[in-house]
Amino acid sequence: MSFLDKILDDATVEWKPLGEVANLSRGRVMSKEYLIDNAGEYPVYSSQTVNNGEIGKINSYDFEGEGVTWTTDGANAGTVFFRKDKFSITNVCGLIKIKDLEKLNYKFLFYWLSIEAKKHVYSGMGNPKLMSNQMTKIQIPIPCPNNPKKSLEIQQKIVGILDKFTELTAELTAELTAELTARKMQYSYYREKLYHFDKNKVQHLPMDDESIGVFQRGKRFVKTDLISEGVPVIHYGEMYTHYGTWADRTKSFLSEELVKSKNLRVAQKGDVVIVAAGETIEDIGMGTAWLGEEGVVIHDACFSYKTSLNPKFVAYFTRTKQFHDQIKKHISSGKISAINARGLGKALIPVPSQEEQERIVSILDKFDTLTNSIREGLPKEIELRKKQYEYYRDLLLAFPQDN
Repeated sequence: MSFLDKILDDATVEWKPLGEVANLSRGRVMSKEYLIDNAGEYPVYSSQTVNNGEIGKINSYDFEGEGVTWTTDGANAGTVFFRKDKFSITNVCGLIKIKDLEKLNYKFLFYWLSIEAKKHVYSGMGNPKLMSNQMTKIQIPIPCPNNPKKSLEIQQKIVGILDKFTELTAELTAELTAELTARKMQYSYYREKLYHFDKNKVQHLPMDDESIGVFQRGKRFVKTDLISEGVPVIHYGEMYTHYGTWADRTKSFLSEELVKSKNLRVAQKGDVVIVAAGETIEDIGMGTAWLGEEGVVIHDACFSYKTSLNPKFVAYFTRTKQFHDQIKKHISSGKISAINARGLGKALIPVPSQEEQERIVSILDKFDTLTNSIREGLPKEIELRKKQYEYYRDLLLAFPQDN
């Protein structure tokens, strides 16, 4: 017997469409200027998920009391929130108000829709949507429908368990997140420390010195050229969102015909791919050591750096303050910030022995795994807490469909 069966205690479950048990409405358009001009104490919620969806506060409110909101448009479509007190929502949000509170609990409805709403999102034309006409069709389980008092008792018991589990999960996640933040600060500190060498004992050479490295700029292709399989390729935008200190496989590919027709340039195993354009100065110069057996095509907003140094030693160096302090004066600013090979080449890099390079890489690899690896480090632990919560939530809300 499952835990849910014990809670139900042989009670029947009736399924009703959301539109039958609740009223649905939409928010209104509120610009940034409106939020500024009408600043106050009442929260405004929109389509984002950060900060609980809050985008600002105004001096009036459209709704009061408990409710469930959901995101109607965009990447977060189908995300639901439990709301209370006085608040407003924008036009990319919907609001659910229960018709009869003696039959349905808001928190119970929220937890159920946390599972179900995403299943009804329509992703046609590249813009995910979950509009009111779809929401109204979602089936809601009502335990013990002929005995409203017992029904609410069952709903509240489930809510109490999930509230407690949510609280414990949040506490564990907060602890892990704090630990991750501390480790990242420690990582950054030691990375800077490990690249600080006495210039009287260790050579510091310009990166374009022929004895240690040569830069090669990539050639232009566009995002629409990218495909799901073919010749491995790194687009410059992916350097900020996907790649870390090293890689041996790519997220994207190009066709062989395009690579040949455009005579695109390739970084080989042991080269470092360095991004040379971005929206801010801080974005420029991050390097990824390419360790794949097959060569990788690079975008014209990147350079490949063929080097006699340990490629991961170079890649870690490009992520230090020491490196960025040197190159930022050579970065041109505008709508897009950029740097050329000459600017990158002026940066002095310490050149210790191969053994010392390997030692430093070994230490930083351990930090990198702890702070960035979704397979082994703290990010994995945080993700596991989330999945554990979702597993038990789904188990507790696995209502029978046959009665």
